[in-house]
Amino acid sequence: MKRIEDKSFDNKRALIRVDFNVPLEKQSDSSLKITDDTRIQATLPTIKYVLENNGSVVLMSHLGRPKEGYEKDLSLVHLCDHLEGLLGTSVIFGGDCISDEAFELTKDLPAGEVVLLDNLRFHKEETNGDKLFAEKLSKHGDIYVNDAFGTAHRAHASTAIIAEFFQDKKVFGKLLASEIESVDKVLHHPEKPVTAIVGGAKVSSKIGIIEQLLNSVDHLIIGGGMAYTFIKAQGGEIGSSLVEEDFLSVAKEILAKAVEKNVTINLPVDTIIADEFSEQATTKTSAISRIPDGWMGLDIAAESVKNFKSVIENSKTILWNGPMGVFEMEKFSQGTIAIAQSIAAATKKGAFSLIGGGDSVAAINKFNLSDQVSYVSTGGGAMLEYLEGKTLPGIAAILN
Repeated sequence: MKRIEDKSFDNKRALIRVDFNVPLEKQSDSSLKITDDTRIQATLPTIKYVLENNGSVVLMSHLGRPKEGYEKDLSLVHLCDHLEGLLGTSVIFGGDCISDEAFELTKDLPAGEVVLLDNLRFHKEETNGDKLFAEKLSKHGDIYVNDAFGTAHRAHASTAIIAEFFQDKKVFGKLLASEIESVDKVLHHPEKPVTAIVGGAKVSSKIGIIEQLLNSVDHLIIGGGMAYTFIKAQGGEIGSSLVEEDFLSVAKEILAKAVEKNVTINLPVDTIIADEFSEQATTKTSAISRIPDGWMGLDIAAESVKNFKSVIENSKTILWNGPMGVFEMEKFSQGTIAIAQSIAAATKKGAFSLIGGGDSVAAINKFNLSDQVSYVSTGGGAMLEYLEGKTLPGIAAILN
């Protein structure tokens, strides 16, 4: 691990790749307001570390998906005031990331100063991984710090290619280092028993993760829409529930591999069923393998919650990726809430808990439990690929 603490930033410019891809909402006065600053908050320890160690900071990030060049609503200028408030120091907006004005601004940047460059994706060379563009960006700093786990799975100019121009002057920021450590703790150095909770809609999107987890967990809890594919693969009747017919054989193979590897797979035994996919639907509880025609399962029910809680609260290491039901609708959120509360209870008893993947993070935040678990990943797609055992370009570029 090449950490930020391993370098001296004394009178040095730290060029930090952050992930400031935050949601913005247009106000009545046409200004844009950040509706969730989690990703900005997560990078503050890295920025403050450099400033406290007599360095200066040049920040670069993307925001949204600009179609063709500059777009006013996707400019990082909208983040400056908020960032200033969080840091308690002035933030200079550097404008276009490779303009002469920007280079002039960062060339002799004094210690304690912070510059925020504009959206990297205003240049298509960023996502194309263009080497010349990466070289230009590298002129903004003396030491390269990657603290953007959310884009570590992309071989973009600012996340992977740029590292070539820093040789032994490239490190992980505090956030990215802690993300790597948290996943490694679950996959490679866990305290047993280890439980992974995998939910979400489709088996197809989680095959790689499940197969990787079978090598390191004692228990695998499967919920969400994907559970019905496993139930049908075992001969169950699932009514109109979500199913991936093409993956029934894959589900059977996963169940067989689990037996070989001595992993206990925990599937729901009952479910909340509805006559339509709606908050206004008529609902009732059913055995998950005997769902009537015309009804669909949209959440786990009481007996499943009881079984899953028992496993979770007796675990020492827990990974959660994916909800147990359609938690966005209150009627079908109780299973996901119960699982989140169980993870918090296990954490309180000393378990290490890692929450990863967009929907799980959204759920843990929605239920105000993020401060009651060990680690909430900012990674999204990067987290999923890392869990699958894939090499992430943004990480490899620092290590190599």
